[in-house]
Amino acid sequence: MADFVQTVLGPVAPDSLGATLMHEHVLCDITPRSLRGQVVPPITLTSRYDIDYGRHPHAGKTVMLDRDLAVAELDLFRAEGGATMVEMTIGGLAPDPLGLAEVSRRTGVTLVMGCGQYVEDFQDPANHDRSIEDFAAEMVGALRQGAWGTDVRAGLIGEIGCSAPWTALERRVMAGAALAQQETGAALTIHPGVHPDQPAEIIAFLRGHGGDIPRTIIDHVDRTIFDDGRLFALADTGCVLEFDLFGYEHAYWSFAPINMPNDGTRIDMIRRLVDRGHGDQVVISQDICRLTRLRAYGGHGYGHIFRNVVPFMREKGFSQSELDAILVETPRRLLTLSR
Repeated sequence: MADFVQTVLGPVAPDSLGATLMHEHVLCDITPRSLRGQVVPPITLTSRYDIDYGRHPHAGKTVMLDRDLAVAELDLFRAEGGATMVEMTIGGLAPDPLGLAEVSRRTGVTLVMGCGQYVEDFQDPANHDRSIEDFAAEMVGALRQGAWGTDVRAGLIGEIGCSAPWTALERRVMAGAALAQQETGAALTIHPGVHPDQPAEIIAFLRGHGGDIPRTIIDHVDRTIFDDGRLFALADTGCVLEFDLFGYEHAYWSFAPINMPNDGTRIDMIRRLVDRGHGDQVVISQDICRLTRLRAYGGHGYGHIFRNVVPFMREKGFSQSELDAILVETPRRLLTLSR
């Protein structure tokens, strides 16, 4: 096939993807280094809300390594209308390519895996001694041969991690990602730091390093940009804006002093972008990376967008063609590679 999407089970035709969530975690360990190794109380129905809220750290909630649990959750996702999921567990977050292949095989859910390195605080300290070219070679190898010592191949680059302020190591990784994008044509998806000006800083950096801006995704827009001026300016660059915290409805955000939006606010932001002509530059997801957001622990699960958000978007006036652009057509464009 001339054009293809690289999944954890091999290449597939782009038209086979169906409804796609562009930013999730299925198997990962996103526990901060400061909390790792702690003995933690079990998550129960009486504690899960406070643990999910995030004011009181819990070292166990971000350990999602159980393949059987992942299968059960993705079975529900598929039953609720989901077909494809982009899995963003990369360097520093305990990636498990063979586990993803097993989960995909057992559930029938198409999984596309990312590659690269997360924010500096999660990276192997040995990365400080690595060059831009070394990081680029790692990502090209993950896309063309296999990732993390396996033959399971990545299908896009990222989520490349950035902090605010941006560190020198993270800039080297990003420069390597731009080189890898030039060589492979893969989409590049980016975790910006929690500062409203950093998405623009990243786009400017990529322009200076030969990045393909229309195939670049800025993640977490819904916890980063809160004014239309910055929102529209970012869209005007031609990049893709990802609203990927659907289902997270707590105003409190433990990582930064901001007021997190709810799903209705996210939908209204997307509506303004669509009305301005950016309907083919928007993708959505939920960025599930903690047990308390899974159905087994009383959370909304991976199917929340299909059960709840899409009907809400229809009630707010989104047409089927607009929804298809967000959930099918733009993800398909981004994930399509050419031989």
